[in-house]
Amino acid sequence: MRFLYMVKGKEGQGMPPAAMIEAVEQAAEEATKNGTMVIRGGLYPAAESIHARVDGGKVNVTDGPFAEAKEVIGGFAIFELKSREEAIESAREFMELHRRHWPGWVGELEVRQLFDGAPDFAKLAQK
Repeated sequence: MRFLYMVKGKEGQGMPPAAMIEAVEQAAEEATKNGTMVIRGGLYPAAESIHARVDGGKVNVTDGPFAEAKEVIGGFAIFELKSREEAIESAREFMELHRRHWPGWVGELEVRQLFDGAPDFAKLAQK
């Protein structure tokens, strides 16, 4: 089962402390070696993003800079895990790194399972 992890936090909290970066790098190295981490990456600030929107039957694309958002996705990873329970435990461990190594940081981790193959949208719509 694949899961997408999205780290969300307040924009403008600055760069993580060196201890946080080191802890995340160590965790990523372990996850890569044991085969659970598929890919990961950090994101540039939201002010440098591109927005594409459909509204009124038209596609509008706006290139930043944008005003700071209150909360943005700062990074992501895709993990290959055995179960939802394993994803929950992994998320807890990752957020514990933030609590220990970046005092004062405010944010959350959203974890969403990825579809394996083509989803059956009709069944999903019935839920």
